[in-house]
Amino acid sequence: MTETWDTIADWYAERVRTGSAMHEFARDVLLDRLPADLRGQRILDLGCGEGLITRALASRGGAVVGIDPSPRMIGHARAAEQTSASGARYAVDDGCSLATVATGSVEWVTAGLSLNNVPDLTAAVSAVQRVLVPKGHLVFTVPHPCFEAPHARWLDDGDQPRGRVVGTYLAEGFWRSANPDGARRAGNQHRTLSTYVTALVKQGFTIEGAAEPTPDARVVAEQPQRAGLPPFLLISCRRS
Repeated sequence: MTETWDTIADWYAERVRTGSAMHEFARDVLLDRLPADLRGQRILDLGCGEGLITRALASRGGAVVGIDPSPRMIGHARAAEQTSASGARYAVDDGCSLATVATGSVEWVTAGLSLNNVPDLTAAVSAVQRVLVPKGHLVFTVPHPCFEAPHARWLDDGDQPRGRVVGTYLAEGFWRSANPDGARRAGNQHRTLSTYVTALVKQGFTIEGAAEPTPDARVVAEQPQRAGLPPFLLISCRRS
């Protein structure tokens, strides 16, 4: 069976909610780029999945809507909201069009490990530009393009990892991981770092910051080989 985000949604939600150091780390590094107090701020969480980041944004007082193209993922997000209300709202929507989101209606757009899943990055960045107010902010993470390229692998020597082998960085496009326990078995769009930057600049965004976060103790405890490499690229930018 060809996996999709709908077919892995149950597995994904369970993995996140039972404690995934990598997902918690990804959430935390993104949230560090936003104000601690988001009261009075309208936020769109693009590609929200089961709502991990969306709920955290709501807990800071933001009026937040999470969108995802997977109905089953949105079902898990709504179920979590019924169990423990955060105030977050959810809708099934395509990140390339954001059809459910009004023009100029949000101060912030967050995208935690989701822009790497949209098939048309230019369309997605254009849609984000449309829904943001002037001077509004986009903050996002993607798997680090340099180290999470298709078919990258760890080069191990017993229990001591010796490095990361990456051979197809410049080959952009859709690919699936062969890892049966990885989310990217549902597919992923590999793009170079320059492709992300160029897409933002062409849509009039000003890049205000970029980071390659060092894996924290939680991540290293689960995956010691990651101690020396950033798993994500984080970019924060502002609409003109």
